[in-house]
Amino acid sequence: TNWSCGQTKLLRHHCECVKVIPGSAQMFVNPDRLFTFDHAFGPSASQDEVYRACIQPMVRSLLDGYNATVFCYGETGSGKTYTISGGRVITSPPLLLLDDEGGIIEHVARDVFGYLDEKLKSNEIDVATVHMSYLELYMEEVRDLLDLPTNQKVVVGARESAVNSAEELLSLVEMSSAARQTCTTRMNDKSSRSHTVLTILINQQCNNDSNTLCSSKFCLVDLAGSERVKKTGNTGKHFKESIHINTDLLAVGNVIRALSDRALNFCGKTRKSTFIPFRDAKITRLLRDSLGGTSHTLMMTCVNPSSNSLAETLNVLYFASKARHIRNHPAKQPIHTDPKYNQKLARRVMADFKMRGHILLAENEKKENNNSLLTKQQSEDRDMAEVEEDTVNGLKGLR
Repeated sequence: TNWSCGQTKLLRHHCECVKVIPGSAQMFVNPDRLFTFDHAFGPSASQDEVYRACIQPMVRSLLDGYNATVFCYGETGSGKTYTISGGRVITSPPLLLLDDEGGIIEHVARDVFGYLDEKLKSNEIDVATVHMSYLELYMEEVRDLLDLPTNQKVVVGARESAVNSAEELLSLVEMSSAARQTCTTRMNDKSSRSHTVLTILINQQCNNDSNTLCSSKFCLVDLAGSERVKKTGNTGKHFKESIHINTDLLAVGNVIRALSDRALNFCGKTRKSTFIPFRDAKITRLLRDSLGGTSHTLMMTCVNPSSNSLAETLNVLYFASKARHIRNHPAKQPIHTDPKYNQKLARRVMADFKMRGHILLAENEKKENNNSLLTKQQSEDRDMAEVEEDTVNGLKGLR
């Protein structure tokens, strides 16, 4: 787990209340509270420094057949989207040039194709394909950001796009991100009003006698920031957005607390059953494999160093301390040698990829105000979610 202190504008007449101890993974807050994490970066840390220390090893394991997830959590305006997406990126073929503001997505794109190219040149693999999907969760509705012409609100099977280079992947991300829901608040000139999930799927195959096939995926999640309406000044539509954002983040928090309690119970050698509320929100269902599952997962917590955000900063850091107790059990995705099985696995991989939105339900385009009809629709949606989840579990059982 990595903890990043986002560089933000300090508000006038407020002082800095967060201090990272150089050369350590500790930080002081105002000034007598000490927090210890796996990594801690101050405002002067570069994007490249954070990436090399925390994320690059995950990309290497991705090419070895492990799944990986990175997600950012924190108060609105603390630097989450900047950390994930960065600033300006120069994509001048045939070279990909990154300035110091290149975010995680740009660095991951560069290394994924760089490492695949090395494996192809060394004949370690014969064929490699890369696909991507890009979903937005906005007020419990889900849009496929790659499906811009139709601008559809709810996705059952997310579109996957084949990409042949880092430049092509970044171009799609940049074009799709322009359609993301944002607004201006008192806290942020461009506040994200939704969560996004970018998934990169990699298939590697050796066309030798064994005809082996390996698949893995990398998920990059940008969570919308927690908000206090008194500080953001949101009203009307944006007020409703804030309610949905905070409700989703509460669901994420409840899952992390439950997983943390389960881990502590296990360490204490108690066998108390702990219910994990993954089904409380769509975002927690998407993160199910990443939290306490078989994926390598990195949680990046961004905080605002301004004393005006002291209460929010403490809440975020206490939350991060809880998350640190969670233990995933990374499992290498199986490599199969039977050609017939590989064909079945390839179909399963693509089916699973298309079903990334297996909890994203097809809603009626015409919504009725009648409460009884709404209740009936919600019941049908829950039934459909269970059927689709059973379908995905069945696909996973092919392994």
